[in-house]
Amino acid sequence: MSKEATKKEPMSVVKKMMIALAGGLVVGIGFLLIRQQLTSSGNEAAWNVINKILFQDITVEDGVGAVGIFYIVGQIFMRGLQLAIVPLVLVSLSLAMCSISNSTKLGRIAGRTLAGFFSFYVCGAFLGCVVAYAVKTLGFFNVTLPSEAVTEASTIDAFNPLAVIVNAVPSNITEAFSTNNSILAVVVVAIIIGLCMNKLGDKAAPLKKVLESANEVIQMYLTFLINKVGPVAIFCLISRTFAIYGVEYLAPAAAYVVSAMLTLFLLVVILYPTGIYLATKMNPFKFLKKIAKVGVFGFSTNSSAACLPLNTRTCIDELGCSEEVTSFVLPTGMTINMNGTTVMHMFAVTFIATSAGIDVTPANLIVMAFLSICAAAGTPAIPIAGTTMIFTVLSGMGWTTEACLIGYALVVAINRPVEMALLPLNVIGDAATNVIVNAKEKELNKEIYNS
Repeated sequence: MSKEATKKEPMSVVKKMMIALAGGLVVGIGFLLIRQQLTSSGNEAAWNVINKILFQDITVEDGVGAVGIFYIVGQIFMRGLQLAIVPLVLVSLSLAMCSISNSTKLGRIAGRTLAGFFSFYVCGAFLGCVVAYAVKTLGFFNVTLPSEAVTEASTIDAFNPLAVIVNAVPSNITEAFSTNNSILAVVVVAIIIGLCMNKLGDKAAPLKKVLESANEVIQMYLTFLINKVGPVAIFCLISRTFAIYGVEYLAPAAAYVVSAMLTLFLLVVILYPTGIYLATKMNPFKFLKKIAKVGVFGFSTNSSAACLPLNTRTCIDELGCSEEVTSFVLPTGMTINMNGTTVMHMFAVTFIATSAGIDVTPANLIVMAFLSICAAAGTPAIPIAGTTMIFTVLSGMGWTTEACLIGYALVVAINRPVEMALLPLNVIGDAATNVIVNAKEKELNKEIYNS
């Protein structure tokens, strides 16, 4: 037998990620059970030692003197991904705009992209409303709220979703590039640069070469980070998430968490494959099989921006999408396509209102869906943006009583699993729209897609 035959093929990054996810769940739940056992038996000091060595956030006051191994590994990986977000969006989108020589084609791609995102928004919101209303009608959202939780409610300043139009055009280009919280502004700058390069033609060739070289460097860096560091980091992120959130946070509102997560999962495997089949007549199961790793990655990292590099590579290398169209659709989707957030809002606001004694009607749900789509597409740059934007929808409905704020505080406390579950809906939605736009533009390589 030859050496080549006996040589094992290296494990794919998909298998590594799945193993890391499963391992992280097992280890995280194991530590959760250990924590419950130690704290219930009065051995909190022992858990504190374990927490300080493995899970403690070392950047806060309580983290002084802690090691936080899992926290450090997860944060290094996440920061490494965030490091590439602004240059990746700027370079890839500029080159995409530069390469599209036909302005009519550019307008057509943009129109089809926005139409795809909006269609998925409406379908997701509708199905989210139906299931949330059914769960509420069955009485599963009738919970007893802890009165002390009102002090923990975190709110945001009044926000008009239309402000996103003004904020999309930065007044200072360096300020827009200095933070990952202004990605929409980076998208606008990249489009402007790309269109100007397109118009200038050969005069802009030196700048184009610089951007192409920068793109190669970024891709090399991200390939190493995702393939080599990604699986270990995913294991640490998942383990830490389950270990530090006690069961007492999930118990009072298990109906909300379970129903929202199940609906989000079902939408991933039903909504997008159906959309692809109806729009392109392509085999939707091929899409699901190849895009699954992006969903796992989104679930693990809880960041649409962090998924952009892997989503881009999967769309181009495995789904047969053109680099030109992909470079426009995916960065745009990362900034405005928050379909999963809207579905989560339907459940969260229905749960909060019901727990506060408000009878949510189908008419209320329609208004909630409209407010949520506007809020999700124009999510401001704040931590746990989707969860915090729940308050914007509550404010729009006029549901800001003390009881509603208590319910909102409870959702903030327990929403981490739901936030993780909604990310796959967002990033897979970007990829589904990308496939549809490529098919409509006759740029989808069907041989690669069906391989």
